[in-house]
Amino acid sequence: MSLRLGSTAPNFQAVTTKGDLDFHEYLGDSWGIIFSHPADFTPVCTTELGEMARLEPDFTKRGVKLIGLSANKLDLHDKWIKDIDEIASTSLSFPIIADHERKVALAYDMIDQEDATNVDEKGIAFTIRSVFFIDPTKKIRTILQYPASVGRNSAEILRIIDALQYGDKNKVTTPINWTVGDRTIIPPTIKTDSPEFAKYPNVEIVKPYLRFTKIE
Repeated sequence: MSLRLGSTAPNFQAVTTKGDLDFHEYLGDSWGIIFSHPADFTPVCTTELGEMARLEPDFTKRGVKLIGLSANKLDLHDKWIKDIDEIASTSLSFPIIADHERKVALAYDMIDQEDATNVDEKGIAFTIRSVFFIDPTKKIRTILQYPASVGRNSAEILRIIDALQYGDKNKVTTPINWTVGDRTIIPPTIKTDSPEFAKYPNVEIVKPYLRFTKIE
């Protein structure tokens, strides 16, 4: 069955660059991001992992644990990390799953069905660039998927985490291009004449269905 927003993130046991790992145990009660890469020693993947390593402190302060995945064996991962650290001037410390049998990739539907160029030497499909955002209850909150040819946007990944966490905390939704500090939207499920609505500060009603709030 395909995974959807609100699905429970499948648990798995895997070999990683930080040892054997049970995914749900690794996450504990934290937020988590699992993101896949087609292959080790490839140019786009190297830039992505270098940037995620550089930004790991920003994820940590948001209570987010990172875990990467690539469809190669552990010994290649270990060698590749040395290149990543050298090129990006980082020290990559989060685990990377050695998913050469594609077990985790298949569980998370990370395989490209169409791209005949994104395969290994045996013709087995590599993973695409998937990103799964998982909350402390192990529910999938956001899914991003990119083809092998397109690198991800790390600022957008952080923005999504900020929006999800801010929305959960303050019972709001976030408008187009929202970033921390911007005004948000009161959900339509909250009626304007309700006691709950009265708790929102700095309200601007543009339309009955579009009600902004600025929470200081």
